[in-house]
Amino acid sequence: MSEKIKIIYEDTDLLVVDKPSGLTTTKEKRGEKGTLEDYLVEIRPNNLPRNGIVHRLDKGTSGLLLMAKNMDSWEDLKGQFKKREIKKEYICLVSGDVSMDGSIDWPIGRSKFSFGKWGVDVDGKTAITDFILMDKYRKNGKIYSLLKINLKTGRTHQIRVHMSHLRWPLVGDKLYGGKVNDLNRPFLHAFKLKFRQPKSGKIIELESKMPVELENVLKSYEKI
Repeated sequence: MSEKIKIIYEDTDLLVVDKPSGLTTTKEKRGEKGTLEDYLVEIRPNNLPRNGIVHRLDKGTSGLLLMAKNMDSWEDLKGQFKKREIKKEYICLVSGDVSMDGSIDWPIGRSKFSFGKWGVDVDGKTAITDFILMDKYRKNGKIYSLLKINLKTGRTHQIRVHMSHLRWPLVGDKLYGGKVNDLNRPFLHAFKLKFRQPKSGKIIELESKMPVELENVLKSYEKI
């Protein structure tokens, strides 16, 4: 597992890793093994909840994840997330002709019709997704849009749910109606993370390169 996971940044208080697609972040089920949490227990064990993992990425999503090494840092980083001070940016490819930048403010809750899914729900929790149009592509007569996402909240499946509700499902996202011929994972990568170092107060901004499998999909499309 260590060959797949890159450590992007580390100091005495925290660690940032680049999670590959296909890896579960934390132990969701009793006896589950082979998670990112297991890996961190091996290389940087501590007594914190989830071994210090401060936030999650879906199993199919790749990108930057933050881990605290001590209780003071854990509480500070969790506080930064709660106050929405931590900036998380993603890149995704959706099926559809997105005409402009925008912001989505629709609450999200568990689906009442399908186990394991989430959806827009007036009784759900606040979820805000800002997006910027980066590029457009064409393949087999269909238009695809490459978006940069700035999450204001961190609900489960938030980007996937919001985009699917707009009828712009992520390429590769079978659960929410995305085309899977070109990719057997959601085209979603957490490429940027910006936060405050808990002790020094220094602003740390990190980026992760797009995985090869996502780059290859873009290369197979015609940029327009």
